[in-house]
Formats: sequence, C-alpha cells, structure tokens
Amino acid sequence: MKCLVIVLAFAVFAEGLVRVPLVKRKSIREKMREKGEILPYQDPALKYYPELDGSSTMYINNYADTTYFGVLFDTGSSNLWVDSTYCNTAACNAHTRFDPQQSSTFQNNGQSFYLPYGAGSLYGVFGYDTVNVGGIVVTDQEFGLSTNEPTVPFGSAQFDGILGLSYPSLAVGQVTPVMDNMMSQNLLQSDIFAFYLTGGGQQGSELSFGGVDQSKYEGQLNWIPVTAETYWQIGIQGFQINGQETGWCSQGCQAIVDTGTSMLTAPSQFLGTMMQSIGVQQNQYGEYAVNCNQINSLPTLTFVMNGVSFPLLPSAYIRQTNQGGYLVCSVDITPTYLPSQNGQPLWILGDVFLREYYSVYDRANNQVGFATAV
Repeated sequence: MKCLVIVLAFAVFAEGLVRVPLVKRKSIREKMREKGEILPYQDPALKYYPELDGSSTMYINNYADTTYFGVLFDTGSSNLWVDSTYCNTAACNAHTRFDPQQSSTFQNNGQSFYLPYGAGSLYGVFGYDTVNVGGIVVTDQEFGLSTNEPTVPFGSAQFDGILGLSYPSLAVGQVTPVMDNMMSQNLLQSDIFAFYLTGGGQQGSELSFGGVDQSKYEGQLNWIPVTAETYWQIGIQGFQINGQETGWCSQGCQAIVDTGTSMLTAPSQFLGTMMQSIGVQQNQYGEYAVNCNQINSLPTLTFVMNGVSFPLLPSAYIRQTNQGGYLVCSVDITPTYLPSQNGQPLWILGDVFLREYYSVYDRANNQVGFATAV
C-alpha cells in the first residue's frame, strides 16, 4: 500500500543526533520591497495576541539571515500546517503543496480553522497523517492543510508551512503539537530541542530534537525559568547600554524567545532613547539607518537574565543590505506597543539575539538555556 509521509526535513545521523538543515531566505518584507511593494508595519507582538488581529538534529537552511526553515520552525506558535492542494490561491500555487489523496494514511477530521499571525492569517482544515521530522517518525499527527492563503504575506514566503514549537495551550483547535506527540510517543532521548542559527548568510544552521550539539556553543548553558507555559517566555532583570544600566527592567520585563521573529523587538517606550543612544535616524522605509563606517563605534546592548549578562555587539544588531547598488546599514530592532500578559514591558528575542546564542528549550524542566554560539 502506498504511504506518503510529510517529510519536513531530511536527516544525517552522527553521534546519536539527526541533523535537520535550516535554509535561510529573504524576509517577506525584503521580497516585497524588491518588487516595489511595501508591507505595512505590523507589530511583531500581535502574533501573541491574535484577538487583537530519541534524539535528532536537523540542518536548517539560512537565507539572508531573515528566515530559517525546513518548513518555518517557529517557537512563537504551536500549530503545524502545510500548503495543500485544497488551496488554489496565488500564494498556495507558488509553493509545493501537500496532496492528501496521494497518502494512504491521511485522515480528514472535517474540522476547519482560522490561524492568525502578526503579519497575516490563513484558513484551513485539520487532518491526521504520519509526519517525519528529520528521521523522527510521529504517527497520528494532527496538522493543518491550508485552504485559503492571502498573497500578502504568504505569496512572498519561502517556506511551505509552519511547525510551531510553543506550548500546547496556544494551539488553535486544541491540536496536540508535534513536540508533545514526540514526547508522548517516547521518541526523544530528552524532552528538549535546540537551535543553532548562523549569520552572515552562511549555511549550517541546525535544529536538534532530544539533545544538544555541543560543537555549536562554547562555555556552559545558562538556564532561565519559563515564566508562562504559553510561548517560551522568560524574565529580564536588567538592560544595559555600553555597560550602563538603564533601569528599564528594574521592576521586571518579560521576553518571548521567538525563532519566528527575525529582528530584536523592544518595548516602544524604550525605543526612542535606545535609538538616540545608538545615534541613528529613520530612512524612507521607516528603518533606523547608520553610517556603515561607524558600526564598530556603536554601543553594546546587554540583557541580564537570571543573574547572567548576555551582550549584543553592534555587529549583531546592525543589518547590512544592498539597496539599489548602495550598501545600507540599519538597526535590526523594531518596536512593540503591547505589554506582556502580566503588564510588564515586553521584548522579543528573535533571530538577532539567537544568532549570537545557542538556545535550548527544555520542556521537562520548563526552562530556556543560552550559551555563546560558535
């Protein structure tokens, strides 16, 4: 009997780890800009408030330091969905689509869904099938098949679906996430996963399930407790600019560790002062631009979490792009106007932060670990 599994990535076995590659692609915003289109600014935190609108390692493809994907592996959501033949919009037709009629193991449960993200939303139906994630075979996985995707933003997306890695409390339709099925089916050596994200457009990014790749970081892992079992949310006790404490988080801040957000997102009430300290001005796209010759003189930004300092050098938060034949350097920091769920200022530690720090997500102990990436 013919059986079609959804292969989200391929595997290379070494020392008990299955490495799943992540490829880096241009962001949706950059793809649209190349076409002369501008995607209106969307608050990155809106995805967290939709009502307001064995062991395995996988190599992840890196495209222009903006999207890391097999599908898009997203610690900021919980559902798995893929482009499907049920959808015939321009956005769907631009991607590889899963055909459930080609799978003898697919079962349609008839339930439809609406899934909102910070910069777009889609409609689909749920079904069950066998899902192969880098050699880890998950049976009876419930996932979404798209039926309607808008051109903005999915028409310019490089990925063919999203695999959410947040807690099950966030899953639309009360679906059991892939990670939770891996845990309940005893497929992992440890109930953890970890990300290594490359920079400079280089390949070699990895997503590991069930273990860590010690060759991808140096020093020890520093653990920070999860403050809410929804997103991977942790506490921030301090924020420094060039070693000087700002006091912005003296009463506590919250941060969501989100591989699905390419930039570093700061509370809007702090952004103006931060940009002033960096010495930047907004350009025609609303981005904060700097003189490319002055990058090394810009300040270091430091987060203090669970008593440990995590610095970001200017090379980490400045993006260099070619626009019309000119090298443009901009600050990869964007604002959010929304607080965390407990009312404290909200930061989003996106790929700008995660390229500098190997990150481990521990479901057994509800904590996030960071170590300096190599």
